[in-house]
Amino acid sequence: MRRNSCTPALAVAALLLSELIGCTPTVKLEAPSEPITINLNIKLDADVRLRVEEKAKQDVAGKPIF
Repeated sequence: MRRNSCTPALAVAALLLSELIGCTPTVKLEAPSEPITINLNIKLDADVRLRVEEKAKQDVAGKPIF
């Protein structure tokens, strides 16, 4: 009975291939449990300060203190 010499190499290749396929990384995307909030208070605050400064400059120019 003659034994095929490719069988051990084929078995090793199959084993390595199965390990390689088994170790593939998986990426899962999940929605967050809480909604995403974006805080825009900084922009509003800067806009209000700019308006107040412009109004103060107009008042000082129109009604001099001294």
